[in-house]
Amino acid sequence: MPYRQPTAARVRALSWGLTALALCLALAWGPAPAVTFDPILLTSYARRQYGARTVRAAESWQVMQARAAALDEQGRLRMVNAFWNDALVAGEDLALWGQVDYWATPLESLAKGAGDAEDYVIGKYFSLLSLGVPPDRLRFVYARARVGGRSVAHMVLGYYPQPRSEPLVLDNLVDRVLPASARPDLMPVFSFDARKGIYAWWETVRGGAARLPAGFDVSRVARLFSAVME
Repeated sequence: MPYRQPTAARVRALSWGLTALALCLALAWGPAPAVTFDPILLTSYARRQYGARTVRAAESWQVMQARAAALDEQGRLRMVNAFWNDALVAGEDLALWGQVDYWATPLESLAKGAGDAEDYVIGKYFSLLSLGVPPDRLRFVYARARVGGRSVAHMVLGYYPQPRSEPLVLDNLVDRVLPASARPDLMPVFSFDARKGIYAWWETVRGGAARLPAGFDVSRVARLFSAVME
């Protein structure tokens, strides 16, 4: 399986940031919102705010969304996962944004052409919502990933066809969308969705109690959900 190596600084920042995002989702959103794309507004904003390169990236995003809309749900997962894995280069927030931890909107990530693990997940999550995938089938997942002999903090997107079914994993480290049982390199910690908050996850596969990172600041990521599509 092809891996994209995470950086050390991103690993140090990720664990508390994931919990902050979980609380923003659970407390600020309540029911997950519908997400829709207005191609004209998106392109206009990209041109005004970021320039021609981002316009091209936004247009590629829209083309992918249109093509994915013709597929079944699992086909949409594969197409969305491939798009975001190809669209972004793995980077760390300090280099990209001048902050230790920054939660970018999808358009911000496309403008940079780079992001860390949560930025890949955010782009995939909102893309799938806009394609009609029910929000209760999608969970942000905090895990430990075994990479090059090390255990590192990581985030992936989990897709649950049924509430207690084995999830499929959308991951920027591995290109294929695989079931959880086919990812022995991932050790799940907890997951959350936009409506029900934090879960101990992969219950049907591994079980175990959730252990939540400490030292987070909710205000650092609240901005994402007030302007996620800019």
